[in-house]
Amino acid sequence: MADINYKQFRCQPRLPKFAIPKSYDLKLTPDLTACKFSGTVDIRLDIVADTKFIVLNSADLQIDSKSVRYQSQNGSRGFEAVNVELLVEDEVLVLEFAENLPHGAGALFVRFDGTLNDQMKGFYRSIYEHNGEKKNMAVTQFEPADARRCFPCWDEPACKATFKIALEVPSDLVALSNMPVAEEKVNGNLKTVSYQESPIMSTYLVAAVVGLFDYVEDSTPDGVKVRVYTQVGKANQGKFALDVAVKTLGLYKDYFATPYTLPKLDMIAIPDFAAGAMENYGLVTYRETALLYDEKHSAAANKQRVATVVAHELAHQWFGNLVTMEWWTHLWLNEGFATWVSYLAADGLFPEWKIWTQFLDESTEGLRLDGLSESHPIEGDINHASEIDEIFDAISYRKGASVIRMLQSYLGAEVFQRALAKYIKKYACSNAKTEDLWAVLEEESKEPVNKLMHSWTKQKGYPVVSVSVKDSKLVFEQKQFLSSGLSGDGQWVVPITLSIGSYEAKKSFLLDKRSQTIDIDEPSSLASWIKINIDQAGFYRVKYDDNLSVNLRHAIENKRLSAMDRYGILDDSFALSMAGQLPVSSLLTLMSAYREEPEYTVLSNLISVSAKVARVVADADITLVDNVKLFFINLFQYSAESYDDDDDGYDPKHGESHLDALLRGELFTTLAVLGHEETLNEASKRFQAFLEDRNTHLLPPDIRRAVYVAVMKVTSSDRSGFDKLLKVYRETDLSQEKTRILGALGSCCDPDIILEVLNFLLTPEVRSQDVVFGLNVSREGREVAWNWLKKNWEHISNTWGRGFLLTRFVSAIVSPFSSHEKVKEVEEFFASHGKQPSIARTLKQSIERVQINTKWVESIRNEKNLKDCVQELAFRKY
Repeated sequence: MADINYKQFRCQPRLPKFAIPKSYDLKLTPDLTACKFSGTVDIRLDIVADTKFIVLNSADLQIDSKSVRYQSQNGSRGFEAVNVELLVEDEVLVLEFAENLPHGAGALFVRFDGTLNDQMKGFYRSIYEHNGEKKNMAVTQFEPADARRCFPCWDEPACKATFKIALEVPSDLVALSNMPVAEEKVNGNLKTVSYQESPIMSTYLVAAVVGLFDYVEDSTPDGVKVRVYTQVGKANQGKFALDVAVKTLGLYKDYFATPYTLPKLDMIAIPDFAAGAMENYGLVTYRETALLYDEKHSAAANKQRVATVVAHELAHQWFGNLVTMEWWTHLWLNEGFATWVSYLAADGLFPEWKIWTQFLDESTEGLRLDGLSESHPIEGDINHASEIDEIFDAISYRKGASVIRMLQSYLGAEVFQRALAKYIKKYACSNAKTEDLWAVLEEESKEPVNKLMHSWTKQKGYPVVSVSVKDSKLVFEQKQFLSSGLSGDGQWVVPITLSIGSYEAKKSFLLDKRSQTIDIDEPSSLASWIKINIDQAGFYRVKYDDNLSVNLRHAIENKRLSAMDRYGILDDSFALSMAGQLPVSSLLTLMSAYREEPEYTVLSNLISVSAKVARVVADADITLVDNVKLFFINLFQYSAESYDDDDDGYDPKHGESHLDALLRGELFTTLAVLGHEETLNEASKRFQAFLEDRNTHLLPPDIRRAVYVAVMKVTSSDRSGFDKLLKVYRETDLSQEKTRILGALGSCCDPDIILEVLNFLLTPEVRSQDVVFGLNVSREGREVAWNWLKKNWEHISNTWGRGFLLTRFVSAIVSPFSSHEKVKEVEEFFASHGKQPSIARTLKQSIERVQINTKWVESIRNEKNLKDCVQELAFRKY
């Protein structure tokens, strides 16, 4: 039949609406030895328009054309497909029949075969060891648009349906799906496990896992059975996540005024898993590092990650699964809300973590990405499935969560909660758009929510609000902030909050014009400190005039500002310096005010800023490096020494806080990176003791990364440390330990060893998902990493090119450079290797970051007083 019949279905962002799926009866038979699967699907649907075509999604499947048939309502008439055509690039399956199909209910039957792939998407295999033998498990990962790689379906979030699933598997294996088991029939070495019919849900939330597992179990007070499944022998590592899950389900039930809707919740750790976790309805899948916690070997950071990831995925059971975005344009409704709500849950369970202060790290990541001209709006157009992966980024997650926090702060917590509960009830078992949420919030709060939020979701970027004093008044001006220093033309409705000299004296207003002047009740108070954007509730940056900046620095030194505000002043100043709006000398002087900083999150950001400043200063003027490092060592030693009683501060103290444990690891890692001799020596001593006795108390989990980084820092003069660290990697079966080591290997300053490290990443010893942990290399290894990427690009592209992990290779290796020559080289390389839509935006963003670095380096070279400033700070006596 002529191809012209199918042209109308090519290059369309959405499937045509001839037919609407209502339910799927799906049977899958995975062969874990041959890594193949076969299946059948019987789809009940409604024909709602005149058509002789049924058009749905399919990819990487072999369709049995002879099996395709459509049965009209009540089986009164059958139709055989006269043509079955797969539009490969569009991942669309077109079924043509000889005549128009009758309107109304009917059923489509298709038989198909597929491969359990190694791409960590669709229906794939993951490898694990049991009793020393390597085995395969079968796992699904369908978000965003990969259910079509497992069975033909309407693979769009708005095409919700119910699912009856059956798995035919070896009888000795565990088979899991979204719903509880309805029936299990054993036939020799095989069994068929049938599951209860699911509630209405989108295809990307369908899940199945087959393998050997242990589990731990508990129940919520209202009878929901919760299990954590692990590899055999690791069940105890699931107990912490289990406890978090049971408590979180209760917390969300109260907060959303809606109970969890399924009779069970399974969470399972998968050895090979590309993302952090996936919120499949009733069967949530995780990387091992995001679900398992080992009391003996996991660090405090691992514990916090498990808690927040579990809370994030369970938030999706309401935001995403029960109420689902209408199309991927509204992804942020899923991810932004789940990110924000996960902090709400973590704060309820672990108030001592001060998790809302730590939330500022989320905001910072969103601000940094959204400060690029190559950013994108929270709500961006998606015209093809290949474009979806790239919006799973800091804009959808972190900016999304941050504007939600900003809106909640503006409307008030109680009003916001009531509106969310109303929204969940109104759109349960349905789909919603951003405007639907705004409408409910507006109705409940009586505030112009749509007008307020339109500028934050429909346009990319955010403002920098400049504040100055003029005639005893405060003058506010907004313009779009770009890290490049260029001017943008965006304008926002900005919720401004401010305090003057005291947190008791607060003001707030909406800045909806380019500039605005406000009166101060007591003009004399302008001589005191003035802080804009209290507790960093707003998603914008603030630039103060010189006098206001000096007053704020004194307020920091005198401990008069909240931790959130101290964090915000530092982060805004760093961003302004990068954009060429604040001299580096001013930034360094401000940083010196944080020497006695007590809060973990503020110090953690200070550490992050110092690392970036040290790199760019080294690129600008290598003669400044030693003094810059000395200044930073002096800056952080005060905090490091606060751990020191009778020892060197490496060992945990009895009863110390979670935040102390987090900070210890980061401080000593930073001192190691800066080359602090005492830290390097102590780390080497402890590492040697650890090699001799793996259970030694001399290497607590919270400082292991610091020790491993130190080992690699001195490896250029003694490569035995590298070999010994690889030995530890090979001998551990703890995923968190493996990723900790991979993250440290690139710290080496020897280019030859960096090349060995990078080549090691491509060996079978490193799981495909974990390679990205080893890509962040030292400044001395940048060129080696770039040449390695070019040499191995074809292999890397073929291996990781069908998922979002490929973007990590590009951003990690390209972004750290700072020269015009490198921009040209990168552009020429990728131009000569063909277009790849999945990395297009990431490549542009990475090149823009190189251009920003380059401009920053040039401004540092032209800064006249920088050398004297660095000299004074490096040798300042406190």
